[in-house]
Amino acid sequence: MIKHLLFDLDGTLLPVDMDFFLLHYMQALSCSFSRLMPEKQFRRHLLASITKMVTDRDPARTNEEVFWEDFTDRVQRPRSELEPIFNCFYHYEFPGLKKFINNRPGPARKILEQALQDGFTLILATNPIFPEFAIKERLSWINCHDLPFSLITSFERMHFCKPNPDYYREILDLLKIPPESCLMIGNDTEEDLIASVVGIKTCLVTDYLIQRDNNLRPDFSCRLTELPAVLGKIKKEPSI
Repeated sequence: MIKHLLFDLDGTLLPVDMDFFLLHYMQALSCSFSRLMPEKQFRRHLLASITKMVTDRDPARTNEEVFWEDFTDRVQRPRSELEPIFNCFYHYEFPGLKKFINNRPGPARKILEQALQDGFTLILATNPIFPEFAIKERLSWINCHDLPFSLITSFERMHFCKPNPDYYREILDLLKIPPESCLMIGNDTEEDLIASVVGIKTCLVTDYLIQRDNNLRPDFSCRLTELPAVLGKIKKEPSI
């Protein structure tokens, strides 16, 4: 019986085209580091360190630790100098990026509140490449920052990233829940549907669909506004 709902954030709950958003994110963040290095150099180092974090398989190091070890080595500057610049950006500049998402009132909060009322628990299974502050800031853009998520997968806490199946295994281990009790809800046919490899049911949200070249197929597929009907069906059919 499905009891736990794992939600992707960007392109699922948050109405945003990630390519468009990341373009402006990189531009804004690059400006914060302009006194230390040229924009192109910063972007190259940042993307390389993010790639290192996403592909790392070391269960002993958090994503945060992997990123900082790699990034400081690339730019040849200490974390004590670089981290305050990141923190300042996330607190003062990052909130302004809200203007690059679809600002029309969306259904996310209503859907999540109804799911809670129906007895589901909520897990924010966003790819943990951002610090928790930046994740909660994006949640505030859809007025969902105060909801009782059982877990928010940030880069401070997690040791793996999507599409590594170990990312989902870590969620299960942290919450002490079986895979058959979970439904992963997301818009990426690789990063989100890979949850099926560990036995988690999946639902593909198609509003901001990211289609990859793979053979993964969801158990359900719908627009975000249609998700309550899917959850209603699941609630009525405990054997799913």
